[in-house]
Amino acid sequence: MVGQGAKAEDLELCFQKLVVFGGGREKMGGGAVMTGWKDLPMELLLRIVSLVDDRTAIIASGVCTGWRDAICLGLTHLCLSWCKDNMNNLVLSVAPKFTKLQTLTLRQNKPQLEDSAVETIANCCHDLKDLDLSKSFKLSDRSLYALAHGCPNLTKLNISGCSAFSDSALVYLTGFCRNLKYLNLCGCVRAATDRALQAIAYNCSQLQCLNLGWCEGVTDAGVTSLAYGCPDLRALDLCGCVLITDESVIALANRCHHLRSLGLYYCQNITDRAMYSLANSRVKGKHNLWKSVKSGYNDEGLMNLNISQCTALTPPAVQAVCDSFPALHTCPGRHSLIISGCLSLTSVHCACAIQAHRAVNTLPHPAH
Repeated sequence: MVGQGAKAEDLELCFQKLVVFGGGREKMGGGAVMTGWKDLPMELLLRIVSLVDDRTAIIASGVCTGWRDAICLGLTHLCLSWCKDNMNNLVLSVAPKFTKLQTLTLRQNKPQLEDSAVETIANCCHDLKDLDLSKSFKLSDRSLYALAHGCPNLTKLNISGCSAFSDSALVYLTGFCRNLKYLNLCGCVRAATDRALQAIAYNCSQLQCLNLGWCEGVTDAGVTSLAYGCPDLRALDLCGCVLITDESVIALANRCHHLRSLGLYYCQNITDRAMYSLANSRVKGKHNLWKSVKSGYNDEGLMNLNISQCTALTPPAVQAVCDSFPALHTCPGRHSLIISGCLSLTSVHCACAIQAHRAVNTLPHPAH
């Protein structure tokens, strides 16, 4: 394309003029001449494309061969969630063009995607690192098998609500996609089994965030495997995993010292024993403080804990957790310790709430 060697300041000047005046005849550095929009330098075209929505970027890629080549090679992030109909055909059309994609969001409000689209993505977009396929009810195990072979560099995968996937396909995927750090399996009841969690623990030791919400088949065996195989876990959502007990929480407390967020909503088998284990993990974690500092970890401990509907818990045990982790809040506007549905826990308060209460009580009373 004309003007690829233009200096940064020339691009900036030309960009400003184009924004104000439109695509007229402008002379670029190095003697190159722009006679119209088709002569835009690649760097400038990509900058303009970065200002428009993804639908417009796709349309722009069809203007001419030069624009198609520039956009298809330069576009790394794409969201097609705006497509309400025929998303499958759209993916089949654009995936072979945008081969440098690193982030692709295909979240749907109604199921449109089919295995053929995901297989095309896997065959063409080998640099993909972040893929959102949430609510893709039509997808089968074929999609996970294709991704395992075509997109081994995935670090973030959201397949929440993809209820047709099996644990065999998920086990297979983790054997190839070993760099996964973020994995959303919420509602994947058939895929998120103890067998799959054991495979994740074995293959994906870098995992940091995992959502297992409403995966009712998960038991202590699977969660304990995760605790031992993925010590860098920062966020784990076990909401609705009704079979887990204190053993899961104790394993997490003992092994995952960088855990920042834990969801236990409706895990009614959780008792005070689990809470005291979490509270004591703060003390144990301090032995590794210097190691954490050198590794660049933030030693704030738990910052979010959801124990709603955990009706077996008592105030002293939960207060012990709150006292151990100052980042847990019960005060208005900062609720990060969620205890709704547990009427017995209304007496639990974070440090700042207690301090505010004391401050009010120590104010001098007005003279009568």
